Amino acid sequence: MRGLAAVLALLPTLAFAQMLPLPALHDVQGVAADDVLNIRSGPDAGSGVIGALAPDATGVEVVERSDDLKWGLVNAAEGAGWVALRFLQRQAGQDYGQFPPVTACSGTEPFWSMTRDAGADHWVYESPDGPGESLSPSLLLTASGRIDRWAMRFGAGGVPGTAVFGLAACSDGMSDRAYGITVDLLLDGATGPAMLSGCCTLTR
Repeated sequence: MRGLAAVLALLPTLAFAQMLPLPALHDVQGVAADDVLNIRSGPDAGSGVIGALAPDATGVEVVERSDDLKWGLVNAAEGAGWVALRFLQRQAGQDYGQFPPVTACSGTEPFWSMTRDAGADHWVYESPDGPGESLSPSLLLTASGRIDRWAMRFGAGGVPGTAVFGLAACSDGMSDRAYGITVDLLLDGATGPAMLSGCCTLTR
């Protein structure tokens, strides 16, 4: 009875975690040290295995949930597949309305990237037009009346501009990878003003 009571006490917490917005970073849990967490082609145990996560893998980005809330879509190589959510623990600090821990964004035609510098409060923008340019965030705003859109302004100490992020499905147009964050980048770079669109990820 004591074990049942503990499980019942956890149910509201588990249900709430299942409804928190995605994408979000997770850690693998409950997998034996000599085993792996399979990534499957579909959200069911009968689908083929297309990859695997180590039993101690951390920082796994879950992009979306299956309709039954039991499976999460993750990227594997140049594609995406499904893992059982019961073996993933959502990392703390990723709540409603909080700006996701985006680390990299990119787009095509023209090819460009915007990568957050690990350990420093700035981003590096790169494109075929020239060398990397530093972007230093000076302001982060959440859209009025919404919890799924943010604007980041880049100011002193780098190239000025604004990036507008949104929670929405996104395709890079080149691979079968899945993305859950879009970005529109307005940049006043060395070669002149530019507006670029692309997809963002929480991992590198």
